[in-house]
Amino acid sequence: MAVFPTRSLKVPPARIGPTIRDRKALCAGVALLSCFCLPRICLGQTTAQPSVSPAPPAGSQTTAPSNSSEIATRDEPTFKVNVKLVLVRAVVRDSQGKAIGNLHKEDFQIFDKGKLQIVTQFSMEQPGSRLVSEQKSSESGSSSETSRGTNPPAIPEHFIAYLFDDVHLNFGDLAQVRSAADRHLASMRPSDRAAVFSTSGQAVLDFTDDREQLRQTLLRLQPRPVTGSGLQGCPDISYYMADLIVNRHDSQALNAATLDALVCQFQGDTKFLSAAQAVAEATASQQLVAGETESRLALGVLKDVVRRMSILPGQRSIVLVSPGFQTPQMEYDFMDIVDRALRSDIVVNAIDARGLYTVVPGGDISQQPNGSPLTQGIKNLYQMDSATADAFILGDLANSTGGFFFHNNNDLLEGFRRVAEMPEYYYVLGFSPQDMKPDGSFHTLKVKLANPEKWAVDARRGYYAAKRTTDPSEEAKREIEDELFSQEELHGLPVDLHTQFFKSSDAGARLSVLAHVDVKHLAFHKNDGRNRNDLTIVSGLFDRNGTYITGTEKILEMRLRDETLENKLNSGITVKTSFDVKPGNYLVRLVVRDAEKQLMSAESGVVQIP
Repeated sequence: MAVFPTRSLKVPPARIGPTIRDRKALCAGVALLSCFCLPRICLGQTTAQPSVSPAPPAGSQTTAPSNSSEIATRDEPTFKVNVKLVLVRAVVRDSQGKAIGNLHKEDFQIFDKGKLQIVTQFSMEQPGSRLVSEQKSSESGSSSETSRGTNPPAIPEHFIAYLFDDVHLNFGDLAQVRSAADRHLASMRPSDRAAVFSTSGQAVLDFTDDREQLRQTLLRLQPRPVTGSGLQGCPDISYYMADLIVNRHDSQALNAATLDALVCQFQGDTKFLSAAQAVAEATASQQLVAGETESRLALGVLKDVVRRMSILPGQRSIVLVSPGFQTPQMEYDFMDIVDRALRSDIVVNAIDARGLYTVVPGGDISQQPNGSPLTQGIKNLYQMDSATADAFILGDLANSTGGFFFHNNNDLLEGFRRVAEMPEYYYVLGFSPQDMKPDGSFHTLKVKLANPEKWAVDARRGYYAAKRTTDPSEEAKREIEDELFSQEELHGLPVDLHTQFFKSSDAGARLSVLAHVDVKHLAFHKNDGRNRNDLTIVSGLFDRNGTYITGTEKILEMRLRDETLENKLNSGITVKTSFDVKPGNYLVRLVVRDAEKQLMSAESGVVQIP
């Protein structure tokens, strides 16, 4: 039996901090990790000693090869660069919004930068239906009997982060969306995990399925503006007007602010016109800084949430609940968030917390006009333009990441259902792009139905091509990593996942992940009389809420004689990796990639350790 060293894959979960200082510390920590780690996987030494042997799961027979050197290990694999397999999740809905679940591969067309692609992988999935079969259930105790009497937990498939913009929300709107969110979360699926974040950082709950914790976190939400007291200024200049005056040098907006300052501070005496203009310009600069502070805070927390979700397995979406805000001079920050979300396959949805709203000229009745009557008309126009600009950022985020923007509707409970619930059916389409250049460019995607009905197709908007690398193994590592933090099932290799556990005490257990490989159905190439192929086998361990705990990577190097391959490996090879764990529910992710044809298998399982 050959013993193989392993490498630990440890990533500390990102924390959505309550202050800008915390977020800077988080960014510094992530930057430090990036010096030593892959984007999501950090490799380090571990004392665990998983073994690889020609021994299949319990109940089958095997004979070890006569020469142990036929199976060996090495630290780094050498891979050919594979043509990237792009997976696209598509939902087809009828005119009533109901998901359609009876379509086939030939019903779909995928266009990459306008070019029709060949669909090479196809499956239809029903979220929440994937439970571990008895074959994948844990085996416990020295007798290795399969555990019975308990139902295995559902695999956490969908992670939804609810981000409430309490910096911009007023009390009335926040009370409405908080109530709707609470009712919506009461209908969570067993396979859903939800988190609550706020742009102020004052209400934070990481991913969980605990309804009471979610409810209590929602109750802690309240408006928390960072700047200003909410009182009307003199002159009264909005963030929208301040941007016009300071950044765009709009003379009309400056004249309106100057006339207001003249009336409210100088009793309309025109001899103080120059002083009034100076007051208007100073007030505009102050309002611009205040507005930018709150907008940058909202974007910064959203970026942190995207980073946090990038290391979760399965479908990931964000629901941004906000009255909207403006981001002048922040185009780079906005596109950086969109870019990160697209690279991590995270969908950003948005709910306009104002519902169906109208702009009241001059503001509501509680705000008494304190400016010049001559400027009221132009200020009303600015007020309407500002309301439109507030909503634009929400719609742009959703459209850019393949999400949905719910707005101009007071049925907020329906809004949460539309943006957060998984459809009853969805399809996974895979294709290998034709003539793709390794230049890191963005590829637009379009999924259509071959025979168009009155149905809508929702799918990701695009993906990024891999960049050219001088080290082909880095591309292979990225592919494996992407699959480790996914939940798509890939069956390119004859590999089966099994799990076992042995309880050493009431407080601890040894969990084993078994990858059974049907060697006879692998591809080999002949060299020096040996049948050669290498398998990279990565086992990842997540807790019941999808938080990454640890993982191992092993390289199985096969140099098999013909006699061994033909006669002595009929039962295949089992690769065993062990983890020391505490009682609880765990998600196991197994990813296997071969060097000969660059094919991959990926499978998930759940383990319940009492």
